[in-house]
Amino acid sequence: MDSTPVSELPLHLVKSYLFQLLQGVNFCHSHRVIHRDLKPQNLLINELGAIKLADFGLARAFGVPLRTYTHEVVTLWYRAPEILLGSKFYSTAVDIWSTGCIFAEMVTCKALFPGDSEIDQLFRIFRTLGTPCEATWPGVTQLPDYKGSFPKWTRKGLEDVVPNLEPEGKDLLMQLLQYDPGQRISAKGALAHPYFLSTRTSPSPHQCVLEHFCR
Repeated sequence: MDSTPVSELPLHLVKSYLFQLLQGVNFCHSHRVIHRDLKPQNLLINELGAIKLADFGLARAFGVPLRTYTHEVVTLWYRAPEILLGSKFYSTAVDIWSTGCIFAEMVTCKALFPGDSEIDQLFRIFRTLGTPCEATWPGVTQLPDYKGSFPKWTRKGLEDVVPNLEPEGKDLLMQLLQYDPGQRISAKGALAHPYFLSTRTSPSPHQCVLEHFCR
């Protein structure tokens, strides 16, 4: 996506772009592929407003049994908390987390969690979503890089994060950013979310706005 600055992206375009992104992610996951580096720079958009996923250099096939993966994947701002906490056994849910971050960024035209290090990234997530514990994320305390000494932040309301987003959109965003990867919504489930009941057809060329996503 282009780096042309815009003050606000029309919400009907946000909805269209997110729907197309989820279609692409669902296609990958249904073919047992994890992209592992979803970010605005890896989304190509044409003059008709059609989106395609790009840069599959970090993509991996997945299957059973679970495979051990490196945690050095996904650009920091879009990296799922399970990876930041050292999990080597992650799933398609890492792409869903990245999609949630991209969704929020399209709404606000600024990165949701713009960390400058792994610990700063974690703490930015914690300050917004609350510090995870066994009650909110069973098994989190067993992850390699979890520390009981982490500051204990309480969860913010989404009104502070995406104030202009409609209620159905906020509900979908929270499901995309669910801490527990086992409870995080799937791409297929997200496509069926009520947020998309009023999805419009693809925008015409004169409606297409190129976001300032590239860093």
